[in-house]
Amino acid sequence: MHSPPSVAFVGAALLSNLASGFSCRAPVPPLPTSSAFIRNSLSSSYPTNSLKKDIFQQRSKDVFSASYNSPLMVRGGGDGTALGASTATADATAGKDLNLTAGKVLASLWGSCGVVYILAKAIKRVVPIALEPFMKGEGVVPLTQVQLAAYIITCLWFAYVEGYKGFQLKFSPLVVARSFTLQPSSSPIHHLLLAPLYSMGLFHATKKRMIISWSVTTGVAVIVAAVKRMPYPWRNIVDAG
Repeated sequence: MHSPPSVAFVGAALLSNLASGFSCRAPVPPLPTSSAFIRNSLSSSYPTNSLKKDIFQQRSKDVFSASYNSPLMVRGGGDGTALGASTATADATAGKDLNLTAGKVLASLWGSCGVVYILAKAIKRVVPIALEPFMKGEGVVPLTQVQLAAYIITCLWFAYVEGYKGFQLKFSPLVVARSFTLQPSSSPIHHLLLAPLYSMGLFHATKKRMIISWSVTTGVAVIVAAVKRMPYPWRNIVDAG
């Protein structure tokens, strides 16, 4: 009981979400210029040079902090150097165009597309179960109005919480950002071979990033095992989400 069009549609959506991460750039606030600092200093009410120096140091600190906590750095699980990855250039973290080579593009595609393949396999198994209540077959019991309402609410809730807030805003940029740090010339061989797992932040990342990644992976496995034990049609309703 398979539904190839539905699987193809969901697979295309996954590719679109991951592809959107390739346009993600880390915004870097402009550093204060000397002329701007002079104008601000002249208009300031502080009378002493020592206080003006303190203001300048604080502004420089704020600019560095904003750059350090940019979305690309945070989502990549970085420790301030290279997204918690093997290597990265200053141009990449500054949001400039990346100097992509054929090898780097292939390594990045292997990391990103490998994640898409893992998700697509899971979706292929779940979609037939989710559509089972609407199939015409012997022994299929139609959903009641309450169950149909639960089905719709579950789909909408998971689409927003898991699909948009979790996948679109966090997971997809994380995978793309980390896959961009893979370089055949300098990355360790196990990073390249296990590029999909590396891109998901399961190893060679900050401690916080690895805790989150492994917790999510383990949590999903536990939930899947629990959902399999649910009776019809509640398993189908949860799998639809």
